[in-house]
Amino acid sequence: MPNDARLLLVDKASVEAVLQPDQVLDAVREAFVLHSRREGRVFPVVREALSTGGIFGIKSGDVASQGLLGFKAAGFWPANRKVGGEPHQATIMLIDPATGRPTCIIDGNAITTVRTGAAGGLGLQQLARQDSTSLCIFGTGVQASIQLDFALRALPALAEVRYLTPDRTRDEAFEARFAGRCTLICATDPNAAVAASDVVITATPGGGALFDADAVQLGTHLNCVGADTRGKRELPPGLLGRARLFVDDREQATQIGETQWAPDTACDEFGDVFTGQIKVDRKPADITIFDMTGLALQDLTVARLIHERASATGLGTSIAWPW
Repeated sequence: MPNDARLLLVDKASVEAVLQPDQVLDAVREAFVLHSRREGRVFPVVREALSTGGIFGIKSGDVASQGLLGFKAAGFWPANRKVGGEPHQATIMLIDPATGRPTCIIDGNAITTVRTGAAGGLGLQQLARQDSTSLCIFGTGVQASIQLDFALRALPALAEVRYLTPDRTRDEAFEARFAGRCTLICATDPNAAVAASDVVITATPGGGALFDADAVQLGTHLNCVGADTRGKRELPPGLLGRARLFVDDREQATQIGETQWAPDTACDEFGDVFTGQIKVDRKPADITIFDMTGLALQDLTVARLIHERASATGLGTSIAWPW
């Protein structure tokens, strides 16, 4: 009854307690499949700059057959660093599509981090050369770390990782996190690091091209994470035209992803790989790019997983939410 309605609140600690990488991979893969089959809808993205210096966005969607409806309100507030806070902020709300009433509010930071890492891992599984041994990553923050974590899971032959920080100095905490899993090299020349790598991951704030187009060698795969807003980019001009391009959503990529800089570039939607609508058929000399702008469906399938696990285990806080 309406007067008995309750709302489940799931904080960061509870989210992190139930997130398992393999389950997140499955949920994110499901999101790509739902999108490919058009069984899940992705609504237009809101992404706007604020007078406070932050960027605010909303990603939303639904899966009618699963009774799944919701949104993620998220963005980037760089000034948070000055007070010791995380600049990325996200909150996810699941809604009952029959009544419009909220059923669960979840801290979205951990979900965003891990689902994006999982999407990158799936991209490497499907698009990169499986004998790849060397990787170059731009960035050493939260997202760069999760991308490398999933990369090492996806490509067991990876042994050597070159990483680049903005000031080209060592990040000892980053190195400590991956000690024993690979050989880490703090690179100072971005072009040389890219040229020596089978896989390139860009996970930066997207302030501009990170390397020259001719540094990318034949056979390289690139996962690009940082361009998620109008005006952001990480790739140099001319590179998209040399590569086979995959995007999570074609329209979204041309609005806020790398493809905004070359909207007429031919591309495939990544989910179509899982449903068999397209085949990768990678040749040894192919350059492939996965332009990752993030699907609302990824947030929703992972949030559903969190909601189910929290409800089953008693995690989170249930509060009265009468009509």
